[in-house]
Amino acid sequence: MTSPLLARPGAVAAAGPDAGVALHYGDPVHEQRALARGEAVVDLSHLGVVTVTGPDRISWLNTLSSQLLLGLEPGASTELLLLDVHGHVEHAPAVVDDGETTWLVTEAADAEPLAAFLDKMRFMLRVEVARRDDVAVLGTAAGGWTALAGHPAHLLTWLDPWPRTAPGSTHYGPPDADHPGAEVPRGLSLVRRDALADVAAAGGRLAGTWAWEALRVAAWRPRLAREVDDRAIPHELDWLRTAVHLSKGCYRGQETVARVVNLGRPPRRLVMLHLDGSEHVLPEPGAEVLAGEKVVGHLTSVVRHEELGPAALALVKRSVAVDAPLRAGGIAAAQEVIVGPEGVTDARPAERPGAGLRRRDLRP
Repeated sequence: MTSPLLARPGAVAAAGPDAGVALHYGDPVHEQRALARGEAVVDLSHLGVVTVTGPDRISWLNTLSSQLLLGLEPGASTELLLLDVHGHVEHAPAVVDDGETTWLVTEAADAEPLAAFLDKMRFMLRVEVARRDDVAVLGTAAGGWTALAGHPAHLLTWLDPWPRTAPGSTHYGPPDADHPGAEVPRGLSLVRRDALADVAAAGGRLAGTWAWEALRVAAWRPRLAREVDDRAIPHELDWLRTAVHLSKGCYRGQETVARVVNLGRPPRRLVMLHLDGSEHVLPEPGAEVLAGEKVVGHLTSVVRHEELGPAALALVKRSVAVDAPLRAGGIAAAQEVIVGPEGVTDARPAERPGAGLRRRDLRP
């Protein structure tokens, strides 16, 4: 659905997975600066909201997902992944519970598939799943969500856990203290859709998804609608750090998660690309990444950041050298490592599982 805030003077409509809201309102650089200071609000009302109610909701979601949800306190923010049997990412909602309802925030195109999947997995449990088209989402950063919290139409806020490595998780990228994602925390506030414009006014100036995405890419934060394709596994995106608990019970795709952690070497790795800004044009997401004449990956997200300039996230083959000169969509690109080519974490066993076994040890 199209947001009423697109009628504001200067609004330029976004496209792709952000269709329906504004890309910017005429001044994307200053919008990004205001957002990073906590003085702006982003219309993300195109995002999907799904709720789960009923006394079994937490334990049920725990059995389905990659995340340990048992003991989730009201108001606490987390995220989960729903994987297929091969460990590929299918859904990746933000999660916050208010004590009676679990709220899931996801991509616009994923809301219906997510709700349908959950609904068919209910069986005889005491849970109810619903799409919440009466609820909209506003994005803020750097504490800007506090300005929205006092509004009577504000329901609750999810605070992005990225990039803090959760207990029971691990990371393929840098330690939390060295991670650029720690510089500008972000939040998603759920509000009554009929009061969207009124609540947004409480958050300061309006900023578009141009600014929101620029902060996300600078934080190396994966997004379902951009970084995930039909063969993406969470290790490639460094998504274990906030969305996967390595010691919880069984869930679909767990075998792949455990195998890649134990053996290492995920087939691809997420990188940050600094693009040559002298071309005055940007490649599109999906453009091929080349090392010499060889295709080694593809762009997933492309932004103009007010400090970094043209930048992108890309998935490339694990074997690509970290100092290899690359071209993305015909534009020269310098690589910044996110997931290292060695593809190992501190959760990997010192010795490969089963390495001590010999054929004779298996004989009766």
